[in-house]
Amino acid sequence: MTSQTGRYAQPGSVELAEGWSMQRLTPPSRLFGANGIRTGPDGRIYVAQVSGSQISAIDVNSGVIETISPKGGEIVAPDDIVFDDKGNIFATEITEGRVSVLTPNGQARVINGDMPCANPITIYQGRLFAGECRPDGRIMELDLHGGAPKVLLENVPMPNAMEVGPDGMLYFPVMGTNEIWRVSPEGGPHEVVAKDLGVPDAVKFDSEGFIVSTQVASGQVLRINPSTGEQTPLATIAPGLDNLTFVGNRLFVSSISGQINEILADGKVQSLVPDGLNWPLGLAMNDNGVLFVADGGFTYTLKPGGTLQNAGMLFSPGFPGYTRGVVALGSDEYVVTTANGQVSRWSPAKQEHQVLADGFNQLYGIAIASGGTVFFAEQGTGRLLSVLDGAIETLASNLNKPSGVAVSGTTCLVAEEGAGRVVKAAKGGTEIVLDGLQQPQGILVRGDLLFVLDVGTKELIQYNMSTKSRRAIATQLPIGAPPGVVPKFLDAIGVLSGPMGPFADLTDDRDGTLYISADAEGSVLSLRPSIA
Repeated sequence: MTSQTGRYAQPGSVELAEGWSMQRLTPPSRLFGANGIRTGPDGRIYVAQVSGSQISAIDVNSGVIETISPKGGEIVAPDDIVFDDKGNIFATEITEGRVSVLTPNGQARVINGDMPCANPITIYQGRLFAGECRPDGRIMELDLHGGAPKVLLENVPMPNAMEVGPDGMLYFPVMGTNEIWRVSPEGGPHEVVAKDLGVPDAVKFDSEGFIVSTQVASGQVLRINPSTGEQTPLATIAPGLDNLTFVGNRLFVSSISGQINEILADGKVQSLVPDGLNWPLGLAMNDNGVLFVADGGFTYTLKPGGTLQNAGMLFSPGFPGYTRGVVALGSDEYVVTTANGQVSRWSPAKQEHQVLADGFNQLYGIAIASGGTVFFAEQGTGRLLSVLDGAIETLASNLNKPSGVAVSGTTCLVAEEGAGRVVKAAKGGTEIVLDGLQQPQGILVRGDLLFVLDVGTKELIQYNMSTKSRRAIATQLPIGAPPGVVPKFLDAIGVLSGPMGPFADLTDDRDGTLYISADAEGSVLSLRPSIA
């Protein structure tokens, strides 16, 4: 079955209440991330997508994308893939810490379930090799029938996508030392092949036996002589590059953000799949009317009438970490919640951040009061908390999956996704503000009006807290899981990210326009009232 991966709602399918209009500010993503890529036996490029939790195949001539292993399927958060000569796909599932095989008829089986941060994988002469992308990672040969693995190398500082070279040696980038190493498939000491790179995260070999390597921090694609280590830049794209593959003599490069580009002979770059959003997650409007978009490992700004501009990513200096919730401070600073359990004040322009609170379990929505108190939801423990000048206070506990947070005067409201309601913090507990919801996530308060994104019903609800009147402003929104899909929980990725739960958020600007993170299709929507 052929489908455009990640598409949930076709343009125009959203139904709006009278007096409202909608615009897609960014196009729907075609891929939810593009991590390991590999040319399949049929000549298509197969793409492992951690954020999308699926495997897709792309026809390099037509650009048509087919879902091979769907979101909610047996393969969870695949990071890298390889084929054997029977057409089986072996995938590393980085959040699950395992390696599985997917047969051509769609059956999945675990090969090894004890590989924390399982990431790089390759096959050579019928032998399966895989590694762990963590500070003390291992490089191993795996038994195809599930037996005990053979450890080739230990304590490798974050190895990534590997390949066996023409000399029969196993080559792999070592992100923690900014080098490329090689080791014998039989084990033994390693040898440094190249160093002082741009943080390499993949190696493959061209037809002349030279290494071609993506650099996640610098955004370069390098051609490296394996004998001398001499480097030749083939192209510079953008930070966040992840992997590469050859289709014949054509070179294609993937990015964590979801784009796939072909590197042409003259060094120019031709897009196969355009850049897109992995989710998106939290939204915030700054004082200059610029929209900030949190997208996990990437963050962006969006000016009126413009396109997404990168504000920082996991390998940028001063980046606070995998970003989920966000609130703006003035025109150039933000307070964010991260998947690593921190609340931080961040200045993208200065490339620095300050941790305001740390050590929490699955942080989501965030809001700030006029006096500077920051409110945030800790979903892992079911708490609503605040921090001011380093003092942390628990405002409510025993909440059922707290998600979005908003401030109304001096009162803090929080959406309980698991209970289907919005409550406000009160002395001794909480008071219900609005119930009868399914899965509320992002919330927003403006005056007496409470706006709620309900990912269970795919609705944006407006509730007047004074008159108690309620109506749906928009229905059939592309938020939450696609119909019929039960997503698998995406756990932490070692030191790079904590658990990667979804979060459909909303914010507004001065003229009353609402902005929605349409995470089911990877876009940002604006809803504008025609009457102020």
